[in-house]
Amino acid sequence: MSPSPRTIGIHLFDDVEELDAVGPWEVLGMWTRLWPEDGWRVTTFADEAGPVRCSKGLTIVAEHGEADRPGLDVLLYPGGQGTRSHEEDEARLTWVRDRLAEGTLMTSVCTGSLVYAAAGILRDRPATTHWGSIPRLSELDASIDVREHDRFVDDGEVITASGVSAGIDMALHLVARLAGNARASQVRRAMQYDPEPPVPNP
Repeated sequence: MSPSPRTIGIHLFDDVEELDAVGPWEVLGMWTRLWPEDGWRVTTFADEAGPVRCSKGLTIVAEHGEADRPGLDVLLYPGGQGTRSHEEDEARLTWVRDRLAEGTLMTSVCTGSLVYAAAGILRDRPATTHWGSIPRLSELDASIDVREHDRFVDDGEVITASGVSAGIDMALHLVARLAGNARASQVRRAMQYDPEPPVPNP
């Protein structure tokens, strides 16, 4: 009998930034669907299972609620306007601390790292977030080594990604970390991810 697959859980909540969650889902979903022999699965969960309205109006259905979600080997915490209230929600911050304490690999995209900072799990670590929230990251915890120009930062127990599209890069890095560079290259090829932005930065 083969062992149960290990689980990556993407946390959904009202006003989550769409691509923060769906970008990594595309990477991780393609990996786990095409190469199930690697022994991983990806799922979504929210406080309660069911529809979640994202920041720009897209509705995503969370597969699990907190009560019935599987145990998490990896947590992905997206950003978006919905994270603002999370920074002051002590029950949620305790939940974040508990996930780290039980050995979950903690990952975030965009302002998801602000929730991690508010929970204290970025103390004395390097980390990043969306460029527009860099001052807030330092404000929440002055001990953080803020990496403003990094697409993502891997500090072992915690991986943070900068804004929105950087979640795709971070998820490919996660595949490389969990299944090797060759597999991550296969996933990148399968999703034809060869970014060449058609417009310059302002």
